[in-house]
Amino acid sequence: MNLLELDSMEERINLLSKTVKPFTERAAKHDENVSFPFENFHDLKEIGYPGLTLSKEYGGLGISLYEMLRHQEVIGKADGSTALGIGWHMGIMQHLSQNEIWDKEKFAAVAHDVRETGALLNNAASEPATGSPTRGGKPETFAIKDGTGWVINGRKTFTTLAPILSYFVVSASIDGTDDVGNFLIKREREGVRVEETWDSIAMRGTGSHDLVLENVHVEKDDLVEILSSGKKKPAGWLLHIPACYLGIAQAAQQAALEFATNYSPNSIKGTISELPNVKQKLGEMELSILEAKHFLYSVAKKWDESDEATRDTMGPELGAVKLSVVNKAVQVVDLAMRIVGARSLSKKNNLQLYYRDVRAGLHNPPMDDMTIMQLAEKSITEH
Repeated sequence: MNLLELDSMEERINLLSKTVKPFTERAAKHDENVSFPFENFHDLKEIGYPGLTLSKEYGGLGISLYEMLRHQEVIGKADGSTALGIGWHMGIMQHLSQNEIWDKEKFAAVAHDVRETGALLNNAASEPATGSPTRGGKPETFAIKDGTGWVINGRKTFTTLAPILSYFVVSASIDGTDDVGNFLIKREREGVRVEETWDSIAMRGTGSHDLVLENVHVEKDDLVEILSSGKKKPAGWLLHIPACYLGIAQAAQQAALEFATNYSPNSIKGTISELPNVKQKLGEMELSILEAKHFLYSVAKKWDESDEATRDTMGPELGAVKLSVVNKAVQVVDLAMRIVGARSLSKKNNLQLYYRDVRAGLHNPPMDDMTIMQLAEKSITEH
């Protein structure tokens, strides 16, 4: 069955939920071995998931941001690494489909590959010297014009999905100018190499290795975008990040509930779920998840229903969602571990995996300090 052939969001969520069930068991294996979950992406491709956010013009369904986040939450509950990885592809495809940023023919060719083969794409923007691109550093990756196109040299860090990407969208400084451009680079290009450097203790299955580019030649039209040096426009699709961590928080909540409703030490009658101190924590977890869901999805619906002028004002709001949801997700996992106790630190217990994975959200863009400054500026301006 294919998601693209189903008529309703509910049907699509049901099919996705069935597809991702094996991901949870696999997640522990890949975390242990620091290996990449190729089989998860095979399963997602089998149901047409990579093409879901493409507009109908390009063979997708053009689903809303709201629906995309619902799907990402489902995957995040099964495996955070897979959700975060595929979320970048899904969001970028949605963004490019809706905004016609690239040459139409160029994007249509990539979209066809995504639709027909499940090809995956992600941005490669972070570098050792610049850190996160959200901080404004200029790439030390350089593109130099030659007779038929461009020659690109550089190294990119945190290239999520590096083991499986068909396309890298690489930011590079353009030699002889002050411009920075995005270049579309196919994996098969000579001089493209992935160096397996990913040694994080969190999100170990994302394959976020270094991308090394050594005299990589691309065509003239592979310069797909000149990046603005001014203030970046708000990007609703980046809400795939909090959706992923909300999924992880719900996995932790489920683990805590299963433990609390089954564990019955001989010092009490019944299970520990009946103890006031455990009920307190379970209630706090539920409250945090309810608040996170309502904030995430109300802002997503606002984005879907707004015109461009309104969307251009939503930067602080989008940042606030990410900050709030991720921090609540961290709190939920912590509460779950307090309920389960020392057993939550066992390597056999998925809670220790959720604990490590959920903290990665604190280091995904936008950063909390930048969001707080944005919110301060918003309140001052409105005052």
